[in-house]
Amino acid sequence: MKTQTNIGDKRSDDQSNREVVLEIKNLYKSFGDNKVLNGFDMKLFKGENLVIMGKSGSGKSVMIKCLIGLMQADSGDIFLMEKNLSKMGQNELNTIRADIGFLFQGSALYDSMTVRENLEFPLRRHRNRFAENENTEQLVIDALEDVGLAHTLDLMPAELSGGMKRRVALARTLILRPKIILYDEPTTGLDPITAKEIILLIEKLQKKFNTSSLIITHDVDCARVISDRMILLIDGLNYVEGTFDELVANNDPKVKAFFKQ
Repeated sequence: MKTQTNIGDKRSDDQSNREVVLEIKNLYKSFGDNKVLNGFDMKLFKGENLVIMGKSGSGKSVMIKCLIGLMQADSGDIFLMEKNLSKMGQNELNTIRADIGFLFQGSALYDSMTVRENLEFPLRRHRNRFAENENTEQLVIDALEDVGLAHTLDLMPAELSGGMKRRVALARTLILRPKIILYDEPTTGLDPITAKEIILLIEKLQKKFNTSSLIITHDVDCARVISDRMILLIDGLNYVEGTFDELVANNDPKVKAFFKQ
């Protein structure tokens, strides 16, 4: 039997009036006898930062891969802007995926391309998203200025620090003006100061562009600063959700384990 706890009945009532941009219903995924997702549910509302936390192996990465189509769920539904992804053909899937930006854990820049070329790459693939009179060069410069790295235009990824690579990857994600951004462990591998800079940058850009963000992280400090709402993924399902403060105050032993210092 599924166990799920939602904190804050009043807020749940308020959420019923908000626009849902992404919804996962009853998602299951197993690998042999290993049940990774066991009926996972979630909603992402327009303009919010939703953080999903879970231990290693809890199914966070599997859920993301099912969401972006890199892995097929055993059962369940994923709705993007009320459209069921499992009912779409490949062409429609490719079109709607352009509304989803994805910041990979390792930044995933193309090592053989300059920073400029890395940002031009998605523009060439999705040129139809922009007006004919929009200048590609200016789009690239604007995106880099948003992350404070306009001076890196002609550098190679190997010439950038880890934090700079993450910023360039974020600029590349934003350049298509996605409605939803998925962040996979955005602070992993960064020193504490750089990690804080990335967290504050994500928060600043979310407010500027009013994107809806789904942030996968194990970084409690990241969750505290950036989350409007949090979900703990435990035993393959949405075990509990609420604000950061509400989850910290929760006395369930499984929940308290996440916030031990």
